[in-house]
Amino acid sequence: MTAEIPPTLKVHPTDNIGVALSPLEAGVSAEGVHLLEPVHQGHKFALQDIAEGSLVVKYGQPIGRARKAIAAGAHVHTHNVATALVGELAYRPTDSASAVSTARIADEQPKWRGYLRDDGRAATRNEIWILPSVGCVALTAEQIAREASLRHGDLIAAGRIDGIHAFGHPHGCSQLGDDLGGTRAVLAGLACNPNAAGVLLLGLGCESNQLDALAQEVPEAARSKLRILSSQSAGDEIAAAGALIDELVAEASKALREELPLSALCVGLKCGGSDGFSGLTANPLLGRFCDTLTGAGGRAILTEIPEIFGAEEPLLERAVSRDVFDRAAALVNGFKRYYLDQGLPVSENPSPGNIAGGITTLEEKSLGAVQKAGRAPLCDVLAYGEQAVAAGLSLLESPGNDAVSSTALAASGATLVLFTTGRGTPLGFAVPCLKVASNEALAQAKPHWIDFDASLALREGRESADGAFLARILAFASGDRTAAERGGQRAIAIWKRGVTL
Repeated sequence: MTAEIPPTLKVHPTDNIGVALSPLEAGVSAEGVHLLEPVHQGHKFALQDIAEGSLVVKYGQPIGRARKAIAAGAHVHTHNVATALVGELAYRPTDSASAVSTARIADEQPKWRGYLRDDGRAATRNEIWILPSVGCVALTAEQIAREASLRHGDLIAAGRIDGIHAFGHPHGCSQLGDDLGGTRAVLAGLACNPNAAGVLLLGLGCESNQLDALAQEVPEAARSKLRILSSQSAGDEIAAAGALIDELVAEASKALREELPLSALCVGLKCGGSDGFSGLTANPLLGRFCDTLTGAGGRAILTEIPEIFGAEEPLLERAVSRDVFDRAAALVNGFKRYYLDQGLPVSENPSPGNIAGGITTLEEKSLGAVQKAGRAPLCDVLAYGEQAVAAGLSLLESPGNDAVSSTALAASGATLVLFTTGRGTPLGFAVPCLKVASNEALAQAKPHWIDFDASLALREGRESADGAFLARILAFASGDRTAAERGGQRAIAIWKRGVTL
């Protein structure tokens, strides 16, 4: 029998605030205090008197300081709590800093059915991708994909290939230096993703992002699956591209799914449209799966660096070496400097939707967000577009924007993205995106967006939720379509950092 969700929660024994798991009226008793005012679902209330300037604590960590005195039972939110974040910090390993080991699974790993590629990596899909080098041919790429999908509809219906997709973007020209380099790196990373059995790099001809230079960025092991076409050099570029796609389809259709261990998976960890439940249900659910996956020898990638601010030190303490610690610390400070150089505070977050859902400060958002990585050791730090090769948890350079960071995860080798959300979003990305709702209301209201309801952990317990979630992950990895895939939601976005000529 399904249990009812309790009305409130004190997350950590040292917290001085509680969380409303359902709407609370003024005057009711909650966690030993009488509420002085109504508290919305997902929002917080004071468990004791909190003096002006004192730390407000959730998850056992500070999430900000009291703007003014807060009485026990009062609603705690942006009106009476302010961020305590500052700029760059001098991070230093502590004597207690060490990687948190996760139990390794030696035998009888959970199994899924995927495509084993020649480079030893495994794919969850067997697709043909068309990647424009420049925005000028993005619509041409979409036309080529539509026509090829019709031409090879029988093979797609039979499951011999899983689809033909074009991923347009507006970049690749009028860019300079590192900005152009970032566009080239992420496109090259996408080109070598295992889910792309074949890739057509489609250029215009006169763009800054020249096809030869782009192809050279693709790791050598993946270049055999590339076809390259410059539209200005072809007579009928549509026909020429179609012939190249036909070659790729003929080769890709030979691949067959086979049974693979959990360790063959590489997943990206992402949250978007978070609410007050995200750090209580959905992100911890991903964290427990991350521990299982990395314990089995699989790969997990964490990104959204600005949404680590305020929670970075516990993450840094899990670095497996001083080198990894230093590179991770430099990545965090580099992002802070990126904000400061634009004249912006590092705390320019949460979003209006986050605030409406009960998140007050960036520290609170970050402490909830990093739970996606569980307690796994931090094994590597990746530049934007760099491939994840180390077993375990890697930290990837990328901002928090949903489309940009999800694209970056795919470009680093993730073949499945686990995406938590408390507010909901329909958008999907280059690789299958499993949407995890933090609350039951969202899951029930948007079944065409949501693939799993993480609030199951509150109703039936963590063990039940973890087992059901693992089963869904393995099913989606084995070919079941996510809600975003069924809705035709497939897109990429590139991190644009420099001037436009």
